[in-house]
Amino acid sequence: MSQLSEIRVCLDIGCHNHRVAIGLDDGTILNEFDIAHTTEGIKKFFSCVEQEKNEYGLPIVVAMESFNGHARPLDKYVLEHGYRLFSVNNHKLARFKEIFPGPAKTDEIDTLKIFELMTLKDTLPLAKDVLQEVREVPVENQKLKRLSRRRKILVAEKVQVTNRLQSDLNSVSPGLTSITKSVDNKWFLSYLTAKNDFKKIITMRKSGLSKLPDLGKKYIQIILEWEKTVKLSSDVDWVGDMIIRDAKRVQELKKEILQLEKQMSELSEESEIAKKLNSIPGFGTVSISTLAGEIGNIERFKKESSLALYLGMAPLDNSSGTYKSGKSSKHVNRNAKMALMIAICRHIELVPEIKEYYLKKRQEGKKHNQAIRSCGRHLVRIMYSMLTKNRDYQLPKEFKKNITN
Repeated sequence: MSQLSEIRVCLDIGCHNHRVAIGLDDGTILNEFDIAHTTEGIKKFFSCVEQEKNEYGLPIVVAMESFNGHARPLDKYVLEHGYRLFSVNNHKLARFKEIFPGPAKTDEIDTLKIFELMTLKDTLPLAKDVLQEVREVPVENQKLKRLSRRRKILVAEKVQVTNRLQSDLNSVSPGLTSITKSVDNKWFLSYLTAKNDFKKIITMRKSGLSKLPDLGKKYIQIILEWEKTVKLSSDVDWVGDMIIRDAKRVQELKKEILQLEKQMSELSEESEIAKKLNSIPGFGTVSISTLAGEIGNIERFKKESSLALYLGMAPLDNSSGTYKSGKSSKHVNRNAKMALMIAICRHIELVPEIKEYYLKKRQEGKKHNQAIRSCGRHLVRIMYSMLTKNRDYQLPKEFKKNITN
């Protein structure tokens, strides 16, 4: 009989309740129960786990699904208790269930399937791939992840409100948007929010315009010239209020986004990952913060190919016979991929070597995004080496002068 080495705890995560199974590494199930996603439910979970730990005197290993964020904050508490934590990949778990189907699908059966995975993870490659150990993430990287994701949401909202604002402006006065390159310019928003009545805004004199913030002599003159020819549609009586409210909302969003970027910049100075990525030419504050937050801890990735897959720089083979093609992985972190794609575009502009590689891929027939990902695949190897060996980006001396100029 093999000697016992650990107690295994498996959770099938739900929106309101979680199914728990506790067992030994020889396959013996010790306890099964449900907990609510509440403070009392979490207390019950740790009480039962600690009871088994005290009885057997073995370390605890927990495996749980990461279902739409419903595992939080339980996953954090698990790490704080000193337990090892494995995240169950839902896509690969589904494939495992297809290969080894159960008699039905219930929370109880799904939990036992996770327990089977834990038992097989050391001998079956598929089972090993389904489970990924969760490492403790530095607090600064956790904050960067929250801030960068919130910024992304606010930017998306700003785009939506700005588009709506432009549409309403065109419906009220087609010539108004022609006086500015972008309706979210500071001076233009300052003009739109100067009064609570849109009809009064378009009749403002030079003395009133000069008192507005962000509005210089050049733009005052542009507005005065436009006001001479202005003609409003009848919609202004009820659309005018919407325009002013949207303009004020855009102003608020711009301030919030700027404040988030300031916080991200300050936190980036505390993050080891962010500091290393900051040494790469072309990597700006937003991209660095997003990547540091989404990567979290480089120890999560056993090799650089895993990091490349996570960042969306390693498409999978999808070939059969003479047919050769590729496909996108379902396990890509989209936030990190977008940040890296933007950073690579700037990196190509600054580093001649990478630009030559990009042009070579374009000449081979690759589209722009494909060529960018090819450059990204190469850059991920460098990033992985930097983060695992604690090194800054090294640029040949002949190129340093071009970047600093």
